[in-house]
Amino acid sequence: MGKVVRVNELPGSKLRVKFLEMGVVEGREMRLLFKAPFGDPIAVDINGCVLALRLDEAELIDVIQLN
Repeated sequence: MGKVVRVNELPGSKLRVKFLEMGVVEGREMRLLFKAPFGDPIAVDINGCVLALRLDEAELIDVIQLN
């Protein structure tokens, strides 16, 4: 837990608008907070807000690992 990544690029999919509304924008940092017992979903902190993402949704976000 605690892995920090920076959003590099958002997908050109139907989820792009959802991500933007949740604050997932290019250049913003995200920190992994929790994983469910089987790894799905995950909770991330982005700009002070906690978001729950399914793994299939999270995998659509292109990120750069910072630590």
